[in-house]
Amino acid sequence: MSAVTVDNAPQAAPSWTDNGSDAPYRTVSRAAVFSMILGVAGIASLLSPWMVVIPICGLICGIVALANIKRYPLELSGTGLAKFGLAVSGLLMVIAPSYHTTIYLTEVPDGYERISFWSLSTKSYEPDYPPEDALNLNGKPIFIKGYIHPTSVSSSKAKKFILIPDLGTCCFGGQPRLTDMIEVTLSGDQTVRPSLRQVKIAGVLKVDTSLKPVKELQGVFYQLKADYFQ
Repeated sequence: MSAVTVDNAPQAAPSWTDNGSDAPYRTVSRAAVFSMILGVAGIASLLSPWMVVIPICGLICGIVALANIKRYPLELSGTGLAKFGLAVSGLLMVIAPSYHTTIYLTEVPDGYERISFWSLSTKSYEPDYPPEDALNLNGKPIFIKGYIHPTSVSSSKAKKFILIPDLGTCCFGGQPRLTDMIEVTLSGDQTVRPSLRQVKIAGVLKVDTSLKPVKELQGVFYQLKADYFQ
């Protein structure tokens, strides 16, 4: 009968770095995770120029993560996440401003002057009456962007609506300041339906010094017949 030899010699502990994998006690860098999340969320920067702050934060988190991982290589991991967030955020920081700049330079139809509600509105402590800048725009072709007042459109094929600078102005249905409203009438076959998106309008602005009554609202000083609506 052959003897069985049992090797009781102690075995070497497995090395977690033999195959390049991370040691089990290494913690994923929080900054790396935030960089990846912000990099993905930064796609929203293509929808609004104000959202460019998201990829900026993603870029900062990625830089911080890589610096921390380099400083504490035995305690932190997540290099791949940080590099992904860094790359996506950096790319969006280049693409988004270029995209919005191109739109800004090309969105105004020929023959129209770009204005904003700043030219029409008065400050909260001033009388709610058209300022001098607004009176000077009476009868002029203008281009303006804004939002549809939620209660001013009662059907899916409306021809008129109230334009306001932002949805917070009306608190989703309240009474905005009088100088924060424009009654828009669409020309031709154009119609409008309730929407929360920003719209672009071009047409001739009419400025009244007396209020024109409007259903469910106090009235308007500004009226605009839209030649262009998007």
